[in-house]
Amino acid sequence: MTAALPSLALALLCLLQAGAQVPVQPDLDTEKFAGQWHVTAIASNCSIFLTMKDGMKSSMAIVSFTPEGDLAMKLVLPLMDKCQEFELLFQQSGQAGHYMGAQEKRNLRVIETDYSHYAVLHEVQHSEAEPSTALQLLTREQDVSPQLLQKFMELIPTMGLTKDMLAVLPKSGE
Repeated sequence: MTAALPSLALALLCLLQAGAQVPVQPDLDTEKFAGQWHVTAIASNCSIFLTMKDGMKSSMAIVSFTPEGDLAMKLVLPLMDKCQEFELLFQQSGQAGHYMGAQEKRNLRVIETDYSHYAVLHEVQHSEAEPSTALQLLTREQDVSPQLLQKFMELIPTMGLTKDMLAVLPKSGE
């Protein structure tokens, strides 16, 4: 299990990224967006994610904002018999809904949310070794409606990803 932790952490880092021509949620309300979200579906071209996606379960993301407006995200991942936590900080870019990872050369964009049910995040990792793109569907509840999942699946090709890169994550039981 401990051998899998670095790979899983790297896979998640591959997923935490965003691109240049991607829209953002107009006038993102950070107070409404903050709180607990379930990561229920992911599409990514990250090679580590692609090798691990079939064994992944839904994780939890707890979003908060610093007084400076930066986005803090705590990820709680179910791994074997325990949960692993990762804390990430994204600095605001000057555009509401667009955040940048300081050291990892990655961007995070909230491209759409209704605040109470779902959010779609777009992430891009600008790495010389392996640049990658990810699209994530976050929901306030672990269950995702077929209509929302269909809407998410329709976004995948518009972001340069394919449906074979999609993982709909089963409930973790956590």
